[in-house]
Order: sequence, then C-alpha cells, then structure tokens
Amino acid sequence: MSTATLLVELLTEELPPKALARLGRAFADALHADLARDGLVNGNAGKQWFATPRRLAVAVTGVADVAADKPLEVQGPSVKAGLDAEGKPTRALEGFARKNSVPPDALEQMDTPKGRVFIYRGLARGAVLDDVLAAKVAAALKALPIPKVMRWGAGDAEFVRPVHGLIMLHGARVVPGIVLGLNSGKTTLGHRFLSKGAVTIPDAGSYAKVLQEEGRVVASFDERRAAIQLQLAAEAGEHTFARDESLLDEVTALVESPAVYTGTYSAEFLDVPPECLVLSMKQHQKYFPLTDTPGRLVARFLVVSNLPISDPSNIVHGNERVLRARLSDAKFFYDQDRKVRLETRVPELANVVYHNKLGTQLQRVERLERLARTYAQALNIDPVPCTRAARLAKADLLTAMVGEFPELQGTMGRYYAAHDGESSEVADAVESHYRPRFAGDAVPGSQIGAVVALADKMEALAGFFGLGQQPTGDKDPYGLRRQALGVIRILAERALPSELPAMIDAACGVFDASLKLKPAREELRSFFFDRMRGYFAESGYSPAEIEAVLSKAPSRVDLIPRQLEAVKVFNTLPEAPSLAAANKRIANILRKSEGAGAKLDPSLFVEDAEKALASAFMQTRATAEQRYASQDYTGMLQALAALKGPVDAFFDGVMVMTDDLRLRENRVALLAQLRETMNRVADISKLAVER
Repeated sequence: MSTATLLVELLTEELPPKALARLGRAFADALHADLARDGLVNGNAGKQWFATPRRLAVAVTGVADVAADKPLEVQGPSVKAGLDAEGKPTRALEGFARKNSVPPDALEQMDTPKGRVFIYRGLARGAVLDDVLAAKVAAALKALPIPKVMRWGAGDAEFVRPVHGLIMLHGARVVPGIVLGLNSGKTTLGHRFLSKGAVTIPDAGSYAKVLQEEGRVVASFDERRAAIQLQLAAEAGEHTFARDESLLDEVTALVESPAVYTGTYSAEFLDVPPECLVLSMKQHQKYFPLTDTPGRLVARFLVVSNLPISDPSNIVHGNERVLRARLSDAKFFYDQDRKVRLETRVPELANVVYHNKLGTQLQRVERLERLARTYAQALNIDPVPCTRAARLAKADLLTAMVGEFPELQGTMGRYYAAHDGESSEVADAVESHYRPRFAGDAVPGSQIGAVVALADKMEALAGFFGLGQQPTGDKDPYGLRRQALGVIRILAERALPSELPAMIDAACGVFDASLKLKPAREELRSFFFDRMRGYFAESGYSPAEIEAVLSKAPSRVDLIPRQLEAVKVFNTLPEAPSLAAANKRIANILRKSEGAGAKLDPSLFVEDAEKALASAFMQTRATAEQRYASQDYTGMLQALAALKGPVDAFFDGVMVMTDDLRLRENRVALLAQLRETMNRVADISKLAVER
C-alpha cells in the first residue's frame, strides 16, 4: 500500500457564478468523506478545493492506492437452526458457510440477546482506489446542490453545465475511470486567451502551480478572491470601494486570471440618487463604485477583468461605454419621474393588482391608511403624517425608475416625496416602511416610519392568513415569516407600547366583508408567538426562560425583553430551583382542587408553617406588586426569593389535602394567591423543567 496526493478535476463550460464557491466546497467535502469512509484516506487528511469559471477540482493528500483490510463479522443462523438433532450442519448453516467461502466447522458461535448464533469472522478486503474512484467522483457530483441539470451531445450525462475534460491523478499516475462519459487523463485547458494550449499536469501535487504558470489560471477560489481584494484597494488609492462580499464572490467566480482597472463616468450622473448609480454598477455590471472620505460617490469605478494586459485602455473604454448607457437610462428615468407628483400617481394604483382575492394596490393603500391611523392613535402619535405616508407608500411602484430597478421601491419614493415638498418625516417613512427588509436590517428610525411599517406588515399578514395562505414547511411565497418577525422587531427594538391582540383585531378589521376572509386572529396570534420563540432564542435566552414568559401570552411585545431578562437573573439565584419546583407542585395541586377560588381566611391557619408562609407572603406581595407596577420585573422576582424558606417549610410540615374541607380550601386559596403573584411576570414552574 502506497499513499500520494489525489487530484480530481472536472473541466466544464462556464459554471453559475453565484453558486461556484458552494459547488467547489461541496464537491471537495463529499469526495473526501467518501474516501475516508472506505479507509482510503485518513479522516483528518488535508484537502484543498479549487473552482474557476470552467472547472471544479479537489486535491486530497495522503490517499492510499489500496485501503487496509478490515475485520469482518457476519452473523448467521441460530445454533438451533444451524444444527440438526444429530448435531450435523443443516442446509441453512451450509448455505451461510458457502456464502462466506469457508467450511461449516470454521464458523464460530456467539451468545446474543436472541440466543446463541453462528458467526463468521474474517477480513474484508480493502477498497482499491482504481476500482472505486470513478464511482465516488460521480456520486459526489450527483450530490452537489444543483437545482437544475442539463444534457449535452448524444450521451445521457447530466450536469449543471456540459463537461469536456476529466483528470484523476494519484501522484503522477492516471487513475483509470469514466465519469459523465469522459475517460480520465492528465490534460486540462488554461485561460481562454492567455494559455498557449492544452496544459498537462505532471502530478497531483503540482496542479495549482502548473496551471498558473502554463495556463495563466489561478485555480484556487480563495487565492483569486484575496488577489482581487488587494488589487481593488491598490486601484482605489485615496478613495474607498464599497466592500460587498457577495459581489466579491461573484466577480471571483467570473475570472480565472484577475486584473482590476479603473474607469470613469461623467460627473453629471452624480445628480442621480446614489442608490440608482450603485445598483447600476454593482448589480448590472459587477463594478465596484468608489466614494470619497465623507462617503459620497465619485465619478470613478473599478472593474474586475479576466485579462491582465499591459495596455487595458480598450477594456476600460468598453466598460465605460456600457456604464454610460446604463447611467443615461437611470438619469432619464429620474428626470421624467419627477415631472409627476407622487400623490397624482396614487389613483392609478387602481390598475395594479395586489392579489386577485385581495384587490388592487389602491385598495391596499386605503387599508394601510386606516390601519396607520388606528395604530398611531393607539400610540399617541400624530395620525396625520402617518396616514399621509401610508397614502404615498406604494406610489413609486408606478415610476419608471422602480419599473427598471424594483429593488429601489421605497427608496425612490423617499426622493420623489421630498422633491414634491412633503415633510422629511413623511418622505423618510415612505422609504422605511419596508424595513426591516432582511435579517440584520435596521428597523424604521422614526415613530411615523414604524407606524406605517407595522400597518404594511400587519395588513399583509391578516390578508393572507384570512385567505388560508399561511406558510407551510419551507414554503413561504409571501414572506409572511419575515413580515411577522419585522413586526416583533419594531415593537421590541423601538419599545412601542402597543397591544398585539388589538393590532391583530385592527388588521383583520380593515378588510371589506365582501372579500369573505376567514377570521385569522387565533392563527396569527400563534404564528407571532412561534416567531418570538426563535427571535428571543437568537438573543441568548434559553427555551425554558422563553417559555416561562411566552406561556403567559403577554400582549405587549415591548415588555418581553425586560421580562426575559428578569427571568434570566432570577434563574441564577440560589433560591430559584426550589421556588420553581414549588411553583410546579402548586400548579399540580390547583389542577386537582376546587378551592382555588375560595376566599382566604387567616383565622383558619392552624399550623405554624402555614402561618409563617402567609405572613411572609403578605409582606413580600406588597413589595412585589409595587415593583411589578413600575415594570421593575427583575426586582419583583428577586423579592420573591425571600419566600423560599417559608415555602419549603410549608410543604415539609403542612398537609394541603387534609380531610377537613374548610382547612383544605383555605390552604389551596393561599397557594393560588401565592402562585398568582409569583407568576405575574412569567410562569416560574417552566424553569423546573430544565433543572
């Protein structure tokens, strides 16, 4: 058995750039894991993945040509079934022995839970690399996260792109095999224009070096990415390029030999909102915009080319011409859009269908106005700017700029509203009502923006839940999980004292009865609490702490973080385990009792322990209730720690379920009041589950 570096390369036509890095890593991981399963490589052996626009490759060190034999243990028939009355092998035993190529007397016996059985012990021959590699490569390729495959030529091979070459090298030796209809070899292709022709890889260990020297291809995705970053920084000079990880990954996947050049455009385009220019450069052309120190765009951009040459003027001028056309369109759209006021576009929304069962965008805007007014009044916020922002919120959908760049909806509405003379708070709300758009995005920065954002999200949730379009499994075509999480984040992070049940009722109430939507209140309520569990878990609270608070069905989301923090602090107290267990015990007693609603009569306390508990509880309750009223939830729960001793003594020395009905009901009443006070902030008994 000998070991060497194994190289596998698949030469393809241009692979999907946004998926290239993911495909490269997945291919390397799958092949390495399969080799390790068969003992052809140590599970900790080094591996390196390569990915360029036209190839996926992996190099694994220390791969054996033949795996070591493994001990084999095969269980056969029971002794009772394997031997007849005279102790001779039955047909069953003879067949088992024949299958394992040994005589029956070479088999051993072993005791198992099901009785004594025959067993064959031997050695399983180790896998031979030449015999299994092609199948392993094919399996790794088939397991790649590819949503859609294609066929080419007359064969049956399928892959994300047509494949034109296969290398399988073990050291300097070609491992024979066929994958996707191609025979393995040691020849590949270099850069389309800079390579002198086919490139022969002499051995697996020299793959990256030879491909770069002879083929002018940087095979490593990570190395190309790092080189591009350095070149971007050098070309930017005194200016700054916007670091965009996804764009950086994409341009890395588009080039094999990167070179960064600087282009310019006319300063007149800087009058267009920077979001339009940046989107044109980054999304449509894959350019990196440049900004000055204050963060303002400058009339320069960086382009990542696949052709490093001494005189790149033709490349630069070509990209400048393409960008000029893009920016000219953007400027034209911007100038034309500003000739029409946003408010005059609103009636035209009647011609835009929002949903075939929920009406037009104009009908939706009218619902948003009513809902924004209701929410603003509940929060003591001026409803006039809120309803005005809601009125204009969707008008920019009819502008030419948003028609060309849908990603700018809201953003362009803010610019156009400001141009029309709307107040800054209304203009800002038109943009921010979409927030948070994605995980990590900021919530609206103003009260008015928050109100309109809540109206927008709650209207969508109520409407689609009313249609029975709740998310199922991994399907959420209307982004309702994101909308609900947005509502939770706005209420919690902006500390808005809004009652969630009232918000749900108001959202369901803005829909016309003619739409025949089903009541969605309970489904929405449950949906919100499910989203809260995930949101607060990401904030660092344990499942038991979250359940302790949410099981009380709090109506104000803004108070939940404070309640969770109080529970978290309480859970660290030495008294917490005992009080949580006692709380759970009280809950069990109350479920089985009928005296929980009885009036507490102090004259019926006969045991010293119940007198002591009642006295301590009355003293503690006054302090606890005062702190609860002032929303000092941490202080309230800390005050309850003083009850640990009296509670423990009560359960040690008092029989709650005594035969005397009056005493039993009085003790149950005491426990009911105790539990009610202890659980004002959260159901403390839920904490006992975790301990």
